[in-house]
Amino acid sequence: MVVYRISKTEYAKNISGEGSKKFGGRWNHPGIACLYCAASRSLAVLEFSANVSLELLPKSLSIIQIEIPDDSWIEIPINKLPPGWSSHPSPPQSREFGTKLLTRAETLCIKIPSAIIPEEYNYLINPLHKDFGKVKVKSVEDFVFDHRVKE
Repeated sequence: MVVYRISKTEYAKNISGEGSKKFGGRWNHPGIACLYCAASRSLAVLEFSANVSLELLPKSLSIIQIEIPDDSWIEIPINKLPPGWSSHPSPPQSREFGTKLLTRAETLCIKIPSAIIPEEYNYLINPLHKDFGKVKVKSVEDFVFDHRVKE
C-alpha cells in the first residue's frame, strides 16, 4: 500500500517520526514517535494546510510516497475513537488513545479517520514496531503549495 505525506524538502527522506516525537500531534504525546500519512495526495495537502499558517509555510516542500506492506495495518472504526477526537485543537483524550496504541507497538500502521474529513483516512506509521524496516520511501517529488488553499 502507498500512503502520502508532505514535509519540508530537507526532511523528506526522514521517516523516523522525529518531528511528531518532538512536538506531539493529534494522536501522540511529545516523546512518542509517529509518522503521519494520508491515503491520498489531496488529503495530505489538506492535512498539511490545516496544520501550517501561510506565514510559517516552508519555502521548499516535497510530497513523499511511502510504501508499507499491505497486511501491516489495522483500522480503528470511528465509533471506537474517544469523544471529541476531531475537535480543534485536538483533545488530550485523542493523544492518550493514540499514544497507547503506538507504545503497545502491536501493529506497524493504524488506519484512522481524518479529523477534517472523517470519511477519509490517515495512516499512523509506528517507528517502534518491529517491522518498521519494511517501510520504504517510494518517491520524493517537489511540491509547490498553492496558496489559494489557505486564502
